[in-house]
Amino acid sequence: MTGGNGTLGCNILKLLAADDQYQVVAPVRDLLAPAIQPLMNRIDFIHLDLSDPVHTAQIFERVSPEVIIHCAASGLRPAKKTWFDVVKFNVTCTMDLFQMNCRLNHPSHFIYISTGLVYTSQGRPLTEEDPLGTLHPYGASKASTDLMLQAAAAEFDRRLTILRPFAFTGQHDCANRLFPLVLQAAVDGIRRPLTLGTQIRDYCSVNDIATAVIRVIERERSSLVETFNLGSGLSTPLRQLVERVCEGLELKADLVFGESTMHPFEAVYSVANIAKAEAQLGWKPHTGITYAVWELAQQVAPTLQLKRPERGYGIT
Repeated sequence: MTGGNGTLGCNILKLLAADDQYQVVAPVRDLLAPAIQPLMNRIDFIHLDLSDPVHTAQIFERVSPEVIIHCAASGLRPAKKTWFDVVKFNVTCTMDLFQMNCRLNHPSHFIYISTGLVYTSQGRPLTEEDPLGTLHPYGASKASTDLMLQAAAAEFDRRLTILRPFAFTGQHDCANRLFPLVLQAAVDGIRRPLTLGTQIRDYCSVNDIATAVIRVIERERSSLVETFNLGSGLSTPLRQLVERVCEGLELKADLVFGESTMHPFEAVYSVANIAKAEAQLGWKPHTGITYAVWELAQQVAPTLQLKRPERGYGIT
């Protein structure tokens, strides 16, 4: 599994490490990352930069995996000077990895972690059959890879599952994302500029998303290529969601809505229709977003002493 140092990747590894049936190899850039230290005795971590095709191929041939979870990605909001580097990593490195997968002499299952940002906005919850198309750099790089992987899987008869998670938070969320920034503002007692918050979003617990990935690993093959949206399925204006989370946690933060701008190509309405995942994976979210933020706060801001909310599914 790649991307083990990331928010979703670390949560997936925690679930895999808790199950003795899995033997997991996780190439990561940083072997000293704090998040993975508790997993060192159960996961075989290997130092690797995926942009190094020679070293990657050597490791791939040695491990000869039955399942590949490709969770590594780069550049949700890249600076212009790194724009092409982001595209190169997300597209080229992924296709190189899938090419190595095609060389295996045994059946394999390639699980690609895409994103809900790949879609053309429809102004309603998105289904897996909706068209892909966006000018958002991260979304575009993932959408193009998504399509090329499907073509390669068909050409070389390799099982492929594409998962498209929408927004998520929880344990190991990164410092430059929404809820870590909100928590840090509360800790530091500083003003936190945010967008107007009128955009409609679907926020899910990262642990629920990770659980869906495990369901896919264990799922019997249904067709050569499968795609699933993963999210809460709830449509909520972002400002309303943030305010309800703060209220539920009794979190005091100086949030200034309207002082920051959205990315020019960010979707105004980004919500998942999760009916397919519910029907075919037997999966649905179980954790409320407020509880997911509380779990994150226990890691990154324990001095806040927030009110512990109910775990149940929902936003409060």
